[in-house]
Amino acid sequence: MRAMSTRAQISLLVVLPVLVVAALIATAQRVPVPEIGRGYVLRVELPSADATSILPEVAGREGLPLVVIDPGHGGHDPGASGQGFREKTIVLGLARALRDELERQGDVRVAMTRDDDRYLVHAERVEIARRLDADLFLSIHADSAGDAEEVTGASIYTLSNEASSEAAARFAERENASDRLNGVDVGGQSDVVSTILVELSQRRTQEQSGEFARLILREGEGTIRFHPRARNSAALKVLRAPDVPSVLFESGFITNETDAQRLASPEGRARFAEVMARAIRIYFARQQES
Repeated sequence: MRAMSTRAQISLLVVLPVLVVAALIATAQRVPVPEIGRGYVLRVELPSADATSILPEVAGREGLPLVVIDPGHGGHDPGASGQGFREKTIVLGLARALRDELERQGDVRVAMTRDDDRYLVHAERVEIARRLDADLFLSIHADSAGDAEEVTGASIYTLSNEASSEAAARFAERENASDRLNGVDVGGQSDVVSTILVELSQRRTQEQSGEFARLILREGEGTIRFHPRARNSAALKVLRAPDVPSVLFESGFITNETDAQRLASPEGRARFAEVMARAIRIYFARQQES
């Protein structure tokens, strides 16, 4: 018997599977599939729909101005890492130290967006401040410089002008049906009027945010090591509340050994808390005067 040609062999390889499948279909047979892996199911527990309806506890005497402290990251999001530390843990320690210092002094009210290892999206953090009618929002983070371990110093971020205008337009579009802004009901207003009201509010909020940022720099001089470019503005989602002055404080570079040790130590946390509490008190005193 003469050997089958190469072309015939290739044709058979193509046609044979088709014929097998057709035969199985015609006889209603099912090809057994290995069960390996079928029982593996990844389940992720999601928060309930009303999880954000529970607001954090507010400490302090009624009638005092309220600052909401936001430790960044948390839960499945560790943030930056370096020198054996994780950002979410570092900033929670700083936030607790500041909260305790403010409670000890007793001249402001204070709340935290998180006081444990949970994750909140940016919108939740901002919404907590707005729903509590906060007078100031401070988000605390720690920076990373990758392999550049020599980079050091704290920095302060406020919302950029371009991001402010964009955020104002989006807020007006989303909220003008039934919301209040600085105590003014913007519900029922036209899109144009609502956007103007939000922009005016956000302009004032930016001015107040800038004032608080300047106070942090002034009060931290000689105590906190700042980055050479300490003042910055950016399109950060966590700063976009149109009616709550907001600042993001990058407390230092977790990738720098000196910074990381300082931020993780009781002494470093205490120095941070003293400086920030002083800046907050001065800020509120100026707001009351004006």
